Amino acid sequence: MQVNLVMFSESGSRRDFPVNVATIRIGRKDDCDIRIPLSEVSRHHAQLDVRGTELALKDLGSANGTFVNNKRIKQVVLHPGDHVVIGPVVFTVQVDGKPDEIRGVRTKLRPMSAVAQAQASGDSGIKREDEIDPISALEALASSADQTAIDAFDDEDILS
Repeated sequence: MQVNLVMFSESGSRRDFPVNVATIRIGRKDDCDIRIPLSEVSRHHAQLDVRGTELALKDLGSANGTFVNNKRIKQVVLHPGDHVVIGPVVFTVQVDGKPDEIRGVRTKLRPMSAVAQAQASGDSGIKREDEIDPISALEALASSADQTAIDAFDDEDILS
């Protein structure tokens, strides 16, 4: 079974994250397979397991939750075309090339203010060194071949 998590940048360009191992951990921490370096994403946010012909997604007790097709989940079996939302990032699930065409989920980037970052991370208003401006992260990703760190989107525009 060939699985891809597909996301689209603000400009509409597609980015595929192939799932080449049985278990993938998604989160903010460096040891995650897909790293989303944003305070809205928990250190270990979610886990994706490939079990034979089944693809299962499990929330790892994240503070902001993991959503599939706009519903908060604890654990769910994924199907081709499902939308997975982790923090402000939207992935579309593609299994064995299905769906053939994936409609780009266009979102609008908005950098987090220092106050919003501090509130989200529990800091006292000082921007932590591990916080990354979403626009800078997107620009770095677009020019990089690194598929382990991705950008942030404005969650007001998710799945619009």
